[in-house]
Amino acid sequence: MSERKLAFIYAPEIERLSYPPDCPFKTQRAGQMRARLVSFGLLGTPGLDEVAPRRATRAEIEKFHSPRYLDELERAAAGDLTVEGLHMGLGTADTPVFKDMVECGAWGCGASLTGAELILAGKADFAFNPLGGFHHAMAGKAAGFCYLNDMALACMKLADAGKRVLFLDVDAHHDDGVQAAFYRRSDVMTLSLHESGKTLFPWDGFEDEIGEGPGRGYNVNVPLPAGTYDEAYLSAFHAIVPPLVSAYEPDVIVLELGMDSLAGDPLTHLSLTNNVVVEIARQLMGFDRPVLAVGGGGYHIENTVRGWALAWKTFAGGKDEHDLSMGMGGVMLASSEWAGGLRDHELPVSSEQRRAVEPAVAATIAAITENIFPLHGLDRPGGRAETVADSGGFRLAKKTTKQG
Repeated sequence: MSERKLAFIYAPEIERLSYPPDCPFKTQRAGQMRARLVSFGLLGTPGLDEVAPRRATRAEIEKFHSPRYLDELERAAAGDLTVEGLHMGLGTADTPVFKDMVECGAWGCGASLTGAELILAGKADFAFNPLGGFHHAMAGKAAGFCYLNDMALACMKLADAGKRVLFLDVDAHHDDGVQAAFYRRSDVMTLSLHESGKTLFPWDGFEDEIGEGPGRGYNVNVPLPAGTYDEAYLSAFHAIVPPLVSAYEPDVIVLELGMDSLAGDPLTHLSLTNNVVVEIARQLMGFDRPVLAVGGGGYHIENTVRGWALAWKTFAGGKDEHDLSMGMGGVMLASSEWAGGLRDHELPVSSEQRRAVEPAVAATIAAITENIFPLHGLDRPGGRAETVADSGGFRLAKKTTKQG
């Protein structure tokens, strides 16, 4: 993709929609990201287009969510929370009942479906929906600030069009709702790097959750310990993601770009800087596949907005400003209003932190390369399988048939 076409999906209608004031999830992040892109000259020029989404219809939403659940959701939004609605997860601290909850979800779903349509039509190589990423919503249950699962719907739309879809989730929280949607399918591979369920909601997403039936081996979880820092995170990313992408050969990548993995997020316990975001974006660009990205988590608002803007800038081929920003700005000053730009400075890593993190990350890598890789014809270095291609340090073993 020498001339990459970017589409920023944004509707002014969402400015009037809001979660309750005391809820950590802020829909206003989308508008703040848009303003940041405009201020940096990263929106509104040829190839950097702003696209208006549509609101998803009830029929579209029913492609994943049950009619019974949608009835209860609409009833609760109108002020009538029933016992059945409570059993469906409504009315908790993480899924409060408020009048805009259906509208927020419907616009988020419509924006992600718009992004999928742009990619299918060849009108975008990278589409970004900052309002999306509601990956915890189940077919019949709300959870984790999520009521309607735009990611499941977008992946379904792409798969129904005959595309092999890789869903890559780098949010600090496990993508349990998306995992459930495709756990028995091979046309959508789900790959989630997240803080371990031992220390973070939704308390699952372990290495042995690998899919069932036709989906066995197509659900990959990379749980990471609290305190994981850039170097350790990228060691897991490079060991696992490029080999599986090479083996799976997706037609399109759907990226959940939650920024709650950054140091300083009030709800999570990872210690990353947004320099990791740049590396992830560069890796995905190297796969030469269209990417649909969505916002997801991120509860330190300024860090989240800057991280998303940095991802957009990287996909747009913007000049790297890493040398300018070292030691300034970023997660410590929580500001991008300075000459260095959007990049975080590097964070120090203590010996104690390394001792706590490195063995756990190594064990996770070993579990996945031993249990998932063979299902895709992948062999670890030093194995006896015949090598036909190099893939990020691991080897792609010769295959006689293509799975999926």
